[in-house]
Amino acid sequence: MAGNRDRFSTATRLRVLGEQTAARVYRSQNRRQARRSRLTGRAAFLALVVCTLVVALAYPMRQYVSQQNEIADQERLSREARQRVEELRDEKARLQDDAYIERLAREHLHYLMPGDTGYTMIDPDAARQEREDQGAADRPWYSNVLDSVDNADRPDT
Repeated sequence: MAGNRDRFSTATRLRVLGEQTAARVYRSQNRRQARRSRLTGRAAFLALVVCTLVVALAYPMRQYVSQQNEIADQERLSREARQRVEELRDEKARLQDDAYIERLAREHLHYLMPGDTGYTMIDPDAARQEREDQGAADRPWYSNVLDSVDNADRPDT
């Protein structure tokens, strides 16, 4: 009988130990769920606040960046315009000089001063190419007209 009592008491002890362990596990699960639910609510509120801020600031930030780019473009255009004005002022000052005007007339208009001898150099390659480009100019005009009428009736291949 003493053996039955020991077995019973051991079984009872195991059962009680199992119940205690189950109670601890149950309590820890409840704590985790409670913590998780509180954290989820806070996280959801924080996410909502962050999303609201992003939405509220997105358009003004885009406008700010766009305006900064536009300001930079306008400043660049202003610098280029100032540079062009300076170039034109320099050109105007040069055009007041008679020697500069004379040089331009000699270079661009091929003018000569009295007593100067002018030379014109002809590039043989340019003359040959000009003759090749003419092609239809070597024929009589009516041949060109008839060829263009014939070519108008042909489909492009």
